[in-house]
Amino acid sequence: MLDVVALVLNILSSLFLIVFILLHSGKGSGLSDMFGGSSSLSGGTSLERRLDRITVATGLIFGLSTFWLSWQWK
Repeated sequence: MLDVVALVLNILSSLFLIVFILLHSGKGSGLSDMFGGSSSLSGGTSLERRLDRITVATGLIFGLSTFWLSWQWK
């Protein structure tokens, strides 16, 4: 039963992780940043910081559920 919960968490967190990563704004503006252009390294807006926290939490859930499933698979 616990393996089914971990499998559902793994599938849902992987889908949400894809969506949350795609929602992030790009850090660079193209080729100019590759060749020494300045980039803003500040924390960004509060919405971006909240999105960062959600992405990290989703990644942790994905990692822990993947670890659990691999540990149970003998």
